[in-house]
Amino acid sequence: MIERWSRDQVLALAPDAASRSAAQKVAAPGKWSACGTTGTVVYGECEGSGARPYLACVDLTEPAYRCSCPSRKFPCKHALGLLLMWAADGVPVEEGAPQWVTEWVEARAERAAKEAAKIEAARARKAAEVSSGEAGGGVDDGVDGGVGGGVDGGVDGGVGGRAHSGASGAGRSGGSSRTGAESVRHGRVAAGLSELERWLDDQVRQGLAGAAEHEWEGLAKRLIDAQAPGVAGVVSRLVRVRAEDDWPGRLLEEYALIHLLAVAYRRRAELPRSLAETVLSRVGFPVAQEEVLAGPVVRDHWDVLGRRDEEQDRLTSRRVWLRGRGSGRAALVLSFAPQGQPLDASLVTGTTIEADLTYYPGAAPLRALVAARHDRGPDDAVRYGSGGDRAVRYGSGSGDAARYGSGGGVAARFGAGVGDDARSGAGVDDGAGFGAGVDDGAGFGSGADVPARFGGGAGRGVGGTPPGVSPEQALDEVAGVLGEDPWTESWPLVLTGVVPGRDTIGGLPLHRAARDPWRLIAVSGGRPVTVAVEWTPRGLRPLTTWDDEGTAVIL
Repeated sequence: MIERWSRDQVLALAPDAASRSAAQKVAAPGKWSACGTTGTVVYGECEGSGARPYLACVDLTEPAYRCSCPSRKFPCKHALGLLLMWAADGVPVEEGAPQWVTEWVEARAERAAKEAAKIEAARARKAAEVSSGEAGGGVDDGVDGGVGGGVDGGVDGGVGGRAHSGASGAGRSGGSSRTGAESVRHGRVAAGLSELERWLDDQVRQGLAGAAEHEWEGLAKRLIDAQAPGVAGVVSRLVRVRAEDDWPGRLLEEYALIHLLAVAYRRRAELPRSLAETVLSRVGFPVAQEEVLAGPVVRDHWDVLGRRDEEQDRLTSRRVWLRGRGSGRAALVLSFAPQGQPLDASLVTGTTIEADLTYYPGAAPLRALVAARHDRGPDDAVRYGSGGDRAVRYGSGSGDAARYGSGGGVAARFGAGVGDDARSGAGVDDGAGFGAGVDDGAGFGSGADVPARFGGGAGRGVGGTPPGVSPEQALDEVAGVLGEDPWTESWPLVLTGVVPGRDTIGGLPLHRAARDPWRLIAVSGGRPVTVAVEWTPRGLRPLTTWDDEGTAVIL
């Protein structure tokens, strides 16, 4: 039996405000000629404008949605209205479901089984390649090939691991067929970043006030031509920093992190493998989703802490934050869709899912894919993919339009552009930045073991309020992350025993866009609470809190 969601959790699934309003009108028993729930599936027949009622169904274990209405929104108002009635205990429990419901569930289970077989086959091939490479003395360690390539790229795992001390491999996707193309791209990127370093030297020598908007735009275009879309994005958005009141210090910080990235790329052969892979991700080198899914698996009960949607050029991105109960691991699941198209709605804020996650390679593992979901009922199928029965079709850089900071308010933005022809993206906060785009995967994570400073450690039982840490412990965790990856743009935390104020939570400053969190203050009532937040170099952004009964309140 799935734990009943709150009204807030249901309405948070709506794709827009109009859908939320329409769903509340549909959530009336008189609108439904029949409805029921089996505990894992809720279904119903809703009166529509035609002669036949609309057939709506929601698989609560994913969740996944189906409705016969012509709406292009996902989930539609009928699915949301049905969920609102279920949340209010207005849907009767039935032993069985109609045939149209069972056929849909069985078809989803069949697709899930096929996806599972593909993933297992990919993992078997990768394991065989690793064994073959070890027997043959390893793979070519040419620097031009990039990081994380070869047959064992990203498998050594662990945060900041030192098992491999060089940036080696034959390209991220492995295989000698791509070595030549990767070498050509590395040559172009190296030339572009060399020009960038000279430009930064000139900026510092001549003075920050001399920078002009047209210079940034021209440099960003040249970096795109050099196939470094990640760095191009951050340069193109420096104009935002220039417009702020404290722009001199901020701009110098941005320059410093861009310079650090350029130097790190030039000297990547000297870096630990995990850090070198992070550098490639920030520059804009993609990681195939199939390669990530074939990597090490972390199975846990994951608390869905919150989500945030952002528009980036012609794409909308969704960032969903998770924390593992047993492993203590932090995770970020990204999905993308063209504007007006539905986003992945399979992760419900405030719920806890049992799932396998696989992490993108990097020094501070964060971005991940949901490789498999393990249902709670004995007869339910295992679900595969981070988007329910819809595979996520849009990749991203390591935090699309992500900002990277290294403590003390140092902020910058790096990611991958939309293909190699992108010119810009959208920033997460007010700093400079750039978006990652279609098929340009990047992120963090490989391996199953993580030091305690990255959130590793024992968790508590499943359900209710998630386990949290004190503000001091949270700062220690963030410091450890930044020590491994100085470009980290954000990190999910769960703070416990903190009293929120108008501009702080537990003594930690709020991001200026998140100040005066009245909903959080109202739930607290001046008492300590547990609250999930997104750490950024410019302050915390509250995501979710839990009331005295353990009910999630989305902020």
